[in-house]
Amino acid sequence: MPSPPRLKKRREFLRVAGKGTRAARPGLLLQALPGTEGPLRIGFTATKKLGNAVIRNRTKRRLREAARLVLADQAPPGWNLVLVGREGSRSRPFHQLKADLRGALRQVGAHPP
Repeated sequence: MPSPPRLKKRREFLRVAGKGTRAARPGLLLQALPGTEGPLRIGFTATKKLGNAVIRNRTKRRLREAARLVLADQAPPGWNLVLVGREGSRSRPFHQLKADLRGALRQVGAHPP
């Protein structure tokens, strides 16, 4: 299953962060902005607080794979999502990371219950 289209520009990330809603879980922070035109678009970020580039990239890879698996069934069209890596993202068991994402999507209203 291919990944959904990506958010890549800083202004897109800032727009989602400024106007969207948030849902925090131990493994990730989800920022979501509904009502945009077109398909679901998703972006991934990890701050330098997490560690060096190797750790940040590993964290983002785990988030990308979790999003690919969770959103493969029903990707909500018209949403912009940003997944922010947290300290628990890299050590959390993968099935719990996926459960965190499902719960966060339900909380913001981007995923059916």
